[in-house]
Amino acid sequence: MKMSATSGVQLAVLLLALSVSSVLGGPFGWNFGRITYYGSPNGGGTQGGACGYQNTFALGYGTNTAALSSRLFQGGAACGACYQLRCIAPKWGKNWCWNYARSIVVTATNLCPSGSNGGWCNPPNAHFDLPMPAFTSLARKEGGVTPIMYRRVRCARRGGIRFTIGGNPFFLMVLIHNVGGAGDVRAVSIKGQYTGWVGMYRNWGSLWTCTTKIDGALTFRITTGDGKTLILYNAVRKGWRFGQTWEGSQFR
Repeated sequence: MKMSATSGVQLAVLLLALSVSSVLGGPFGWNFGRITYYGSPNGGGTQGGACGYQNTFALGYGTNTAALSSRLFQGGAACGACYQLRCIAPKWGKNWCWNYARSIVVTATNLCPSGSNGGWCNPPNAHFDLPMPAFTSLARKEGGVTPIMYRRVRCARRGGIRFTIGGNPFFLMVLIHNVGGAGDVRAVSIKGQYTGWVGMYRNWGSLWTCTTKIDGALTFRITTGDGKTLILYNAVRKGWRFGQTWEGSQFR
């Protein structure tokens, strides 16, 4: 049977993906996906987003961030998670990867909505829309939509978990960021100086809300996607004010 040039390239991409998957630890750790880029060469135009981080530079995430397709974003549950990406395959017979041995780690900070980027972020695709500096550290930007292998990895953070306090006296909304370990926060409870534990709910992204009036020093109980739980005693000290950011301990 005669094979077309297009079929030949697709087969080559598949074989290369499988071989890299084998070298890097097999199909259980690594998965196939694709990357695109957005924003300017210095990372401009990539701030804000569906995780609520606003300024990722100020929060320490830099340009190694990613807007995830809805399959990976999970309604905001993946915010703060870390992924290792490796460029794996030629596109249309051309090698757009700088180096197959090179990889980067990115933090999930945004959603790549369905219908954007030519439909690459539509379900069930596993897709990462990267700031241009992150993309070009793996592949030539001329490649556009580029195949990768990806896997979840632990997040290495400097300092402790941080809490930015927002809301009003009757509506507390806390941005939880700089979370190490699994990185993705799945459950949060809060304890005031004069109250017991109160469950918080995800308002959106990494913003967690409590409608119970909470006073005094604040203690948080955080559970991440790997099931680990950390209690941060008095992470926010008595006398706190809205708009302040406080730092506690960290997952190890």
